[in-house]
Amino acid sequence: MATNIEMPKLSDTMTEGTLVKWLVAEGDSINAGDILAEIETDKATMEMESFESGTLGKIYVQAGEKAPLGAVLGILVEDGEEAPATAPSGDGAGDSGAAATSDDDSADDSASSVDDVSDAPAATHTADGQRIKASPLAKKIANKQGIDLAGVKGSGPGGRIVRADVESAQPGSASAAPSTASAPAAHAVASMPAAAGDQRLELSGMRRVIAERLLTSKTTIPHFYLNIELDAAPLMAFRKQINQANESTGGHKYTVNDFIMKAAVSAAVAEPRVNASFAGDAVIQYGDIHLSVAVAIDEGLVTPVIRQAQHKSILQLSEEIKDLATRARSKKLSPDEMQGGTITISNLGAYGIDSFAAIINPPQAMILSIGGIVNKPVVNDSGDIVAGQRMWIGLSGDHRVVDGAVGALYLAAFRKLLENPALMLL
Repeated sequence: MATNIEMPKLSDTMTEGTLVKWLVAEGDSINAGDILAEIETDKATMEMESFESGTLGKIYVQAGEKAPLGAVLGILVEDGEEAPATAPSGDGAGDSGAAATSDDDSADDSASSVDDVSDAPAATHTADGQRIKASPLAKKIANKQGIDLAGVKGSGPGGRIVRADVESAQPGSASAAPSTASAPAAHAVASMPAAAGDQRLELSGMRRVIAERLLTSKTTIPHFYLNIELDAAPLMAFRKQINQANESTGGHKYTVNDFIMKAAVSAAVAEPRVNASFAGDAVIQYGDIHLSVAVAIDEGLVTPVIRQAQHKSILQLSEEIKDLATRARSKKLSPDEMQGGTITISNLGAYGIDSFAAIINPPQAMILSIGGIVNKPVVNDSGDIVAGQRMWIGLSGDHRVVDGAVGALYLAAFRKLLENPALMLL
């Protein structure tokens, strides 16, 4: 029996993917476990594995083309079996990705008055990108009666929605709330019409997800902002001393961001209430600190995660973020490496930015905004004006989780560590 090769869900926010390139050709013999193609998601480029064996009978989605979740990219056939000229529907396929088979109401398709039912497609995916399994007739009836299949429980094989399930549902009763994916369109302001010389740049999957998540964050999370200016001279002197010592022995060279990561994590150990998220009727305070670090790439921003950062030294943090950032820029991160963070650092100091206020990375409750180190006149403890090195640090907090006093205590612990960097080695 033929087996559909469907667009898989390779990240938590993925709704479509781009087929970068096929690694096999039509007519090739495929074994379970073989890598079929490279798929670009909203976050990374990943390999797609075959879970079945057979012959690649037909490719329906070519390199460079986009396809939604569940779309049939190609088909595996058995010996003597012919592949359809056009892509079959992937909606009836089981979890294994096999081709659609008849269900308990497909036999009624010809007997039912389907001519009276609109052919406009019903929704095929839930708001979080999960494919809705429903028969073609069930979809037609749902569309006609205004029933959202996302709220209908299927009684067919594997939970598939059949005609009886839709007919027993009340029209409009299963309407789901608008997904966050539609939020940008709902709040969009008409742009200026394009003129000669202007370019229309279509949103990549990554940029679309960034737009959706940041809009959701800014419109649903009550942000508040704190900021401090700290004395960066001790940190710069400490870093210079360590790097000079390591240079003579071929040791590791540390960046300012390495010390910032360690201070951010250690301060969260001292003030654990910031390492939390809002859960509707509760606040979840996490036992481990999973540090997200914003990394700029060509198409936008990704936040790879350093797991259990509270157990890692400055050297370990430095080496891990270097590896994650390198692979992020070549889109070689796995979904697990880009989700599950509990606090985030965004550092724009290297770009010449002195200060800024970052938008919270949901569902986290806090993000740090790191500005550059600036040489400026300061007043010392004796009241004299002297040359100094200062750094601006901002904290954006979710006021449902983090109160102003809690944020202030966290920043005080953060300042103490950076102004006394030797404490981070203890």
